[in-house]
Amino acid sequence: MAHSTAELSKTLPVDGMSRWNQIAPFSPFSREKFRQLVIAGKAPPAHRLSERCTAYQNRELHRFFADPVNYTAETK
Repeated sequence: MAHSTAELSKTLPVDGMSRWNQIAPFSPFSREKFRQLVIAGKAPPAHRLSERCTAYQNRELHRFFADPVNYTAETK
């Protein structure tokens, strides 16, 4: 069964990485609040792919959205 692009955009993939515009529809936070949570270690860390491209690991985003209050970023 083929899925339209609109149908596929309704879910966040489990694997891979996503940029803010791809995760914004799933986030109860503004971009700035999410950035503050990342800095505090209470949201998944951002990965700089280039000077103007930042992305987040989808697996960590799923973990965060499942329980945002108790989420803590894993330290390396």
